[in-house]
Amino acid sequence: MVLRAAKRRAGAMSRRKTQESRSDNAESTTRGFDSSEATSMSTQTTPSSKSNTIYSMPSLYDLAFGYRCYEEEVEFLLDTHDKYSTSEKNVPIRILELAAGPARHSLMALSEHPPSSVDSVVALDLSQEMVNYGMENADHELGSAGGRRDSFEYACGDMRDFTGLFSTKFDTAWILLGSMSHLLTNDDVIRCFSSLRSALKPGSTVVVELPHPRETFSMGECTRNGWTVPLVEDDDEEYGELNIVWGDEDDEFDPIAQVRQFTVAMTLKVNNPEDIPKEDPLFMQMNEDGQTEVKEIVPMRLFTLQEIDALARCVGLEMVAKYGALDEEVAMTEEDDAYRMVCVLRCKE
Repeated sequence: MVLRAAKRRAGAMSRRKTQESRSDNAESTTRGFDSSEATSMSTQTTPSSKSNTIYSMPSLYDLAFGYRCYEEEVEFLLDTHDKYSTSEKNVPIRILELAAGPARHSLMALSEHPPSSVDSVVALDLSQEMVNYGMENADHELGSAGGRRDSFEYACGDMRDFTGLFSTKFDTAWILLGSMSHLLTNDDVIRCFSSLRSALKPGSTVVVELPHPRETFSMGECTRNGWTVPLVEDDDEEYGELNIVWGDEDDEFDPIAQVRQFTVAMTLKVNNPEDIPKEDPLFMQMNEDGQTEVKEIVPMRLFTLQEIDALARCVGLEMVAKYGALDEEVAMTEEDDAYRMVCVLRCKE
């Protein structure tokens, strides 16, 4: 019995539990699920390194962000590239996604767009567990070798320094889901942007998605941000839920470094403990009440728009557009709908 991420449907915040046997390559999802990791709280202070608990449990992370409408977001990303790129038009593009996690955006670009539009995608992440999980997702979403599966690669590496890792240039690059917040210093950001500049063609685009600057300027008083993802059977009957906290009111914030010590917690629970699928890594550490909790403190930097603009200029990137969501209809200045800072950068010719 495997809890597998499914395609998003009409905004439903759910994932389905499917009846199927484990394949050999599915063993990679068990990494990072030993009992000491699943019950610990740790603090990660290394710039750009995602922490060793939440990010080494890719199935939980994938479930937590399952509310995202990947299909619509990828449409925005591709349309944005077409609109702002000054490189050759009407040719298949090569995409690079940094800190890609489960690689849902990358895989959606390949599964929903033909080779005449999207040639290939390369994903990069620092977590080997995420890489393994993303490769398993690719096998599931793109099929066997010989088709679109051959157009996807996933490398384990540091988003600050991947110069020379890839032999060909890319047309567009994505840093999504606030992943650049793990770069805590200007030097880290410049290293990342420099690597991007080297990996991209002249006139190509970079899309960076971060928390809205309103969060930075309201950090005098941290607030809790949380949501719930229902777990449902194939017949739509709920059998449990995943509760997520991504930032709590007791978090410390350093206004000089602009770094918040984010509380990140996930609690997975099932309604009937007797139905716990013991063979699934997600459920192996559940107590007798049918609950598992993982919690840690993750330092993340909060950026302003002008910082991104200035740091990009240092390496020959220019900001050409900004949005309040991965949606071209949402301006950053909108009070109600703008909840992200989406920066569109372009490599100078």
